[in-house]
Amino acid sequence: MGDIGRGFAQAVRLIFSLDPGTYEALGTSLRVTMSALFWSALAGFPLGILLAFAHFRGKQGVMNVVYTLMGFPPVVAGLLVYLLFSRSGPLGPLELLYTPTVMVVAQIALALPVIVGLSVLGLRSADKGVFDLALTLGATHTQASVALLREARLAILGAVITAFGNAISEVGAAMLVGGNIQGATRTLTTALVLETRQGNFDRAIALGIILLLVSFLVNIVLSRLGEGTSEAGNVRHLD
Repeated sequence: MGDIGRGFAQAVRLIFSLDPGTYEALGTSLRVTMSALFWSALAGFPLGILLAFAHFRGKQGVMNVVYTLMGFPPVVAGLLVYLLFSRSGPLGPLELLYTPTVMVVAQIALALPVIVGLSVLGLRSADKGVFDLALTLGATHTQASVALLREARLAILGAVITAFGNAISEVGAAMLVGGNIQGATRTLTTALVLETRQGNFDRAIALGIILLLVSFLVNIVLSRLGEGTSEAGNVRHLD
């Protein structure tokens, strides 16, 4: 318990002393994760609607690929992104390797299948009559899709929270494509790995505690937003 106790004490000290290295890593973690989550949601929800209700040849094969990618090993995703953006790779001329941008790409590769797969499951359990009714009342396909997403909002919220947890806790891909550069691509998870390798277990535990605390707070915010949306939807339904 000695290391754990010192880790808690170190976590408190790092938070309240405004330790620059810790807050830089925290800022990078949140920027990369939120960017990846935004783009994954922007692409994932329309794809989820398409796969949930469209009928086309090979649809089941596509769904099998999506479900397989939901368990995509992060280090493999990182390796593929690394090969794409390395100097000899097809996207090498962009010179994005070891930057936050390519870290966002790696996290999108992990978060997008989760959002698509869970959205499909949630939308299939939702009432598709909402979509048809919206079209009947003169709504566009985009407006009808938004109404359907609102109907399945709790499942959608679950998809976002799960994708966020997978992205912010990821370390393998971040190390491969980001390089763990202090002040540039170092995140809480890569900093934790570095401190562990150097034998600074109390600081590593402190970083882990901070990571858990941040994840806890973000999940509370997302849950509150979901509850607010749900209550607003219930009020409109009663009206």
